[in-house]
Amino acid sequence: MSRLVDRIYECAFVPDLWPEILAELVQLGGALSGWLCISNGNVLRWSASSEEARADLRPLMESGWIPRSERFNRLLRAKQTGFIPDSTLYTPEEMRNDPAYRDMLHPRGMGWASATAIALPTGDDMVIALERAYDQGSASSAVLGTLNEVHSHLARASFVAARLQLERARAATQALALLGIPALVFTDNGKVLGANQLIETLSGFISWRANDRIALKDAHADALLRDAIATVNDDDAPNVRSFPVRDADAAMIAHLVPIRGSARDVFFRCAAMLMLTPVTRPEAPPVDLIRSLFDLTPAEARVARGLAAGQTVKGIAAESGTSENTVRSHVKVVLTKVGYTRQSDVVALLNGLRPPGPVNDA
Repeated sequence: MSRLVDRIYECAFVPDLWPEILAELVQLGGALSGWLCISNGNVLRWSASSEEARADLRPLMESGWIPRSERFNRLLRAKQTGFIPDSTLYTPEEMRNDPAYRDMLHPRGMGWASATAIALPTGDDMVIALERAYDQGSASSAVLGTLNEVHSHLARASFVAARLQLERARAATQALALLGIPALVFTDNGKVLGANQLIETLSGFISWRANDRIALKDAHADALLRDAIATVNDDDAPNVRSFPVRDADAAMIAHLVPIRGSARDVFFRCAAMLMLTPVTRPEAPPVDLIRSLFDLTPAEARVARGLAAGQTVKGIAAESGTSENTVRSHVKVVLTKVGYTRQSDVVALLNGLRPPGPVNDA
């Protein structure tokens, strides 16, 4: 048992060891297989005791079926410390009628589990379930007692792992302060996990809300931010969203950058990063800067800079050797990407001035 406890704490620093721990818990619990799921309503991370169990569970985890199931949520609502059997959560009749048992577990020869739910400091829940064969019946009090000898160690190791991941997210955003970039990172439902001091001081632009949420004080920009957060995991959404944000005296550009792939090894649990860059130059900014800030093509960026420099559509067309209709098409795209509906607002933004009047004027 002491070796198992040591391995459990090792998991706090090496999460890839969880399948081995689950396999040992399966043996202790007299089960067929075991799984672990970290969820906030959606599956954030999961593991299984064997490759066979992992293959069986993958469609259920990736579709979100397991954390949405009544069985999973009854375990969360029970708020009991330690491993508990299904018979604590269900009557025999309820078990027969529940889709988790009727459609998934009983056809696989399973139907009894010893499970526990552990609340994490991130606000998420971790569930560990050890699935027993149906003909074995519920785990005995002796088996549950053996499992509960290691439960406190599982809870502490999970707590340490979650805290480490939070600190990694905070450290990453703090590192951005060295570059002079106000930034924060948040989950796919908009909960802020880490923010550097530069963005925390932007009280003229950002409101900090309950439950670690933020809002932009510029209502137009906040609507764009809400939409960006809602579609941050949408493969068809733009990779980077850039849009203007203003207060009474200044303007900034907000950039929402999705965190995907191996980047999540650094920003664990983070869906995206929000950065704010000031617009303070008194003259029209360089084409390369405009292009990078708003994800414009070279031609669109040249048109945007021409507008900022005071040129007319006719003048931009003559200088670039293109037709006025082509320039007007570029102007429409620029307005869409920048997030305004009037050329004068774009000109004011690019020159570091407050756009006159409501941003949604025709």
